[in-house]
Amino acid sequence: MARSFSLAACEVIGFDLDHTLCRYNLVESSQLIYESFAEFMVAEKGYDKELLNVPLESWDFCCKGLVLDMEDGNFLKLAQDGTILRASHGTKHLTSEEILEKYGRREWKHFKTMSGMVSRSAKYYVYDNYFDLPGALLCARIVDSLNQHNASQKYDFWKDMIAAIQHNYKTSAFKGSHFRKPCGVTGSTKKHQKKAREQEENCGTYFPEVKRNPDKYIQSCPESVKKWLRKLKDSGKILLLITSSHSDYCRLLCEHTLGNDFAELFDIVITNALKPGFFSQPPNQRPFRTLENDEEQEVLLSLDKPGWYSQGNSSHLYELLKKITGKLEPKVVYFGDSMHSDIFSAHHYSNWETVLILEELRGDTILEHSETEAEPLGKKGKYEGHHPKSLHAVSKQWGSYFVDTIAATEDAAETLVRTWPCKCVSAYSTITIPSIESIADLPLDYRFTRFSSKNSVIAGYFPNPPRSLSTPQPMATK
Repeated sequence: MARSFSLAACEVIGFDLDHTLCRYNLVESSQLIYESFAEFMVAEKGYDKELLNVPLESWDFCCKGLVLDMEDGNFLKLAQDGTILRASHGTKHLTSEEILEKYGRREWKHFKTMSGMVSRSAKYYVYDNYFDLPGALLCARIVDSLNQHNASQKYDFWKDMIAAIQHNYKTSAFKGSHFRKPCGVTGSTKKHQKKAREQEENCGTYFPEVKRNPDKYIQSCPESVKKWLRKLKDSGKILLLITSSHSDYCRLLCEHTLGNDFAELFDIVITNALKPGFFSQPPNQRPFRTLENDEEQEVLLSLDKPGWYSQGNSSHLYELLKKITGKLEPKVVYFGDSMHSDIFSAHHYSNWETVLILEELRGDTILEHSETEAEPLGKKGKYEGHHPKSLHAVSKQWGSYFVDTIAATEDAAETLVRTWPCKCVSAYSTITIPSIESIADLPLDYRFTRFSSKNSVIAGYFPNPPRSLSTPQPMATK
């Protein structure tokens, strides 16, 4: 494999939408997501009302790459070999002694069942994107709350969290008051159906609030990125938009982010893509569907032309790309922010080049040893002003996304090790950047140094590697 990567060598450029082309105001959107879940858990499932009140310092708990061990209510930060680097029970930091008491040699028993952040089971959940992180904080605070009432109980709240997610992200919730009258019914039947439909469509907090106040939650796309997309299009590239958001929400985001003429930028738009299944499931399980007025229509056994579609699979899409480009093996690169849904899946199942959007590159710093020690939340300094810090800043409780220190024995010196998420970055992404804006002013034939087994572990980060990963300390490989 070549040591360099260039967009000019790709016939097809694909993009995820949320947190990739569409950037959110993370403080506001994270608070909204947390509140929407918490309100459901309190009102519908009977959880403690205190969950609705979030101390500002609690947001320091949020850190990408954490794993929730559902059986024990523990959150884990893992090394690249599955060693537990840090842990908390709920939000409560666990000492090294407590980790050893719970997990023996600090080896997490489920680590071997995980693959590129793609495996999630009834026993654990990986938090790998900004839509996830508010849920991590809520789950941790639920554990705290349950412990206050009964410290020995089982932690079976996850089924309720799934219900909260389904309630708040239900497709019909976005439609709000836009009710389409059913055909063939009259009188009281129509009234009952209308009332039921309106109740369903007005459920949840997230979609209705974003729809009412898009400026509060969604950032406008920088002009440099819009020009870059047009330059890609004018150079003959096929542009894809593949998002798990539904068609109507996708349209709102794109119009607010890119402008009302956004559809002219993309040859193919795929909504409700159900990633990672879009890449991993066989075509007969994930057929494409046509759309009419943002509603899914007939099933398509194959794609024969560019357009706007729903659901689908990467195999049928690739057949269409062959037809459009006239090449037997058109080269595709896909930009996304989720290792679970975007990067691992596109790389592993479709053999696409991948560009990971990782905002942690902005906030990564070399912390002094005294700062990397996890402290109880009650001893942390208050955030300035009335908002939590940007979520991609380094968490005091969890430390760097990329590295941490660990001692092989109690008396041994601490050694710097890569985290498991950091290993996934270099294993499954071609390059990793903090935002699309960071490359928008480069010529299309700019040659990036890619991650590969022959290059260093920091080779594929652009424009700069994380400082915590670049320290001259010895790095344990384990």
